[in-house]
Amino acid sequence: MKFSQLAQYIEKIEKTSSRLSITHLLADLFKKLSSQEIEKTVYLLQGRICPIYQKIEFGIAEKMVIEAAILAFNIEKSQFNNTYKKIGDLGKTVEYFKKEKTFLKKTSPDILAVYQALYKTAIAAGEGSQEVKINSLASLIGQVDPLSARYLVRIPIGVMRLGFSDMTILDAYSWMLKGDKSLRPVIEKAYHVRPDLGFIGRQIKQKGIDSLTKIGPKIFTPILMMKAERLTSAEEIIEKIGRCAIEPKYDGFRLQVHYKKSGHLSEVKLYSRNLEEVSFMYPDIIAGVKKEITAKEIIFEGEAIGFNPQTEEFLPFQETVQRKRKYGIEEKAKEIPLKLFAFELLYLNGKNYINAPFIERREKLTSVIKQTNNLAKNILITAPEKITDNIKELEILFDDAVSKGLEGIMAKKLDGIYQPGARGWNWIKFKRSYSSKIEDTIDCLIMGYDYGKGKRASFGIGAFLVGVYDEKADKFVTVAKIGTGLSDEEWLELKKRADKYKAEKKPAIYEVDKQMSVDVWLEPVIVVEIKADEITRSPVHTAGRKMKPSKTGSAVEVDIPGYALRFPRLEKFRDDKRKEEVTTLEELTNMFLHQKNN
Repeated sequence: MKFSQLAQYIEKIEKTSSRLSITHLLADLFKKLSSQEIEKTVYLLQGRICPIYQKIEFGIAEKMVIEAAILAFNIEKSQFNNTYKKIGDLGKTVEYFKKEKTFLKKTSPDILAVYQALYKTAIAAGEGSQEVKINSLASLIGQVDPLSARYLVRIPIGVMRLGFSDMTILDAYSWMLKGDKSLRPVIEKAYHVRPDLGFIGRQIKQKGIDSLTKIGPKIFTPILMMKAERLTSAEEIIEKIGRCAIEPKYDGFRLQVHYKKSGHLSEVKLYSRNLEEVSFMYPDIIAGVKKEITAKEIIFEGEAIGFNPQTEEFLPFQETVQRKRKYGIEEKAKEIPLKLFAFELLYLNGKNYINAPFIERREKLTSVIKQTNNLAKNILITAPEKITDNIKELEILFDDAVSKGLEGIMAKKLDGIYQPGARGWNWIKFKRSYSSKIEDTIDCLIMGYDYGKGKRASFGIGAFLVGVYDEKADKFVTVAKIGTGLSDEEWLELKKRADKYKAEKKPAIYEVDKQMSVDVWLEPVIVVEIKADEITRSPVHTAGRKMKPSKTGSAVEVDIPGYALRFPRLEKFRDDKRKEEVTTLEELTNMFLHQKNN
């Protein structure tokens, strides 16, 4: 397919506010693509050239795109900047000049040719690489038609922002094959183990839908991490899963470790829960894995916690979080060394352990970690475990964990499997905050913000709208608009982050009541942890809201009000979470019911 044809589809998607219509457009596009084209096209639609877990970035700033455009059109910088200021959109500005410069040839390259040129641009490194990137992009701008130029320059600066999620693409694959979303569960299950949308599309095209059931773990491809359900008492936990394994719940960095040893050479990669490779941040853990793992190949998970060697005590999250940095890593590693509490095995020496019972996974994991009784000496530590079906004993374990400054405990079903990307009753978390009906924290997506007034006018932001994820509808639904409870520094930090993700219009995957509309919509990127006093009902929030036709029949009115957070306040930014990992509507509903019962 020609890139110009892809650009026409992108324009239609950009103009569409209906998620279902976007799904149909994507399905129609995917039908027309070859296996190679669908893989590359999906990456380009995301503003990438590879899956998120591969560390290949374009390394192209807006300033470099402007220089490339000036070079392609042979115009003065002032001329381009003046026009850009009027239009206000870099892609549309390049499109404008492309229409003006009719002398430029249009060779109409195909998708694969454009992808390959962008790939070479991205991997250019070393001395003179910036000039290579500018010249390469200028050459591409010169080749394509005006509409293609608009989207071509948006790709490397990551502003495609087409208003759909990974789940929309999975639905589109199902629509491509069957004309409905009935195949979504099969496709999503494979995606959770191999979260590479391009690979999944190519696999479907080449080998068919049945081939997805054979997809298993692959070293250096992160698996979407399993999530836990919540319960509020020891009695409920035993009633739900019976005899179970109890582990402390640590408050640190959850990491997925991939290790491979070949002869004298070994390689370790660490991934965060949002699929980002973070190996460079934790050299002490890398060294510990190489020294203390006896397997040839392994994928396992653990929680990294700061450790004080003098007192042999573990540090609170506020201190551990200082290890998450891009600079001064070695110095900070000496100041705040980490211990990794290993608690889950997913793959070992060629065998997939995802579907093995927990008790087997735990036994195998323990067998491949070298451990001594010297806490200060080991980097890897198998998370302490107690198997019980005694309610009183479980409560004592919970109290003991809390007394040590931990979040609480995890209860794991002994015959439960590992469920990538899913939330299930094989894991249950019982946190300190759950012992009170109004102290739960909720992970929310920031959907947009209003301009500041008074003192906050200088911040440029006065209130922000947050929502949770309705998994069934693949939509983000609102629960609060927050205008208090932030320090001046937090308001400034929020504005700085928000400026990177402004959207031209409300994204199609947002469901928002008119009364909750905001001055500035944001792309679904920024995740925050919110604490609230209570979950209440509100007709203006869309989380869990049910509508019905009005008595006149000409409109709809609220039948059941939505959920809302009472006195919400910002706890922290959750950079380790993807938008799909925010609290779900189902989870919020369960929290509301527990609160009501209490």
